[in-house]
Amino acid sequence: QLQLVESGGGLVQPGGSLRLSCAASGFVLNYYLIGWFRQAPGKEREGVSCISGSGGSTRYGDSVKGRFTISRDNAKNTVYLQMNSLKPEDTGIYYCARLYGNWCPNRIESTDFRSWGQGTQVTVSS
Repeated sequence: QLQLVESGGGLVQPGGSLRLSCAASGFVLNYYLIGWFRQAPGKEREGVSCISGSGGSTRYGDSVKGRFTISRDNAKNTVYLQMNSLKPEDTGIYYCARLYGNWCPNRIESTDFRSWGQGTQVTVSS
């Protein structure tokens, strides 16, 4: 059964760090781009980051560049999002999804991606 499951969210103080995981099952992860997205209450879903099957292509949204790092371990069928220097505006539900291809698009658009996970809540607050 094709599935993406996010984990690793939680409550963290501003300036803190979290590492999110996106565990894939039911398909060969190497053939797909994986995107991370987030959605805050009352806002549209926002593309955060993307990584290609080989890891050779990555993209970041402007609001997270220099603070977030995406990586993948195909042997574990898992993609990670390391989030550092977290800000209150990073609060939201974080989702991962897949897109068949081998190069991340310039713009990480949620409408291009499929097979969404259930999301994991990230709250940045003091």
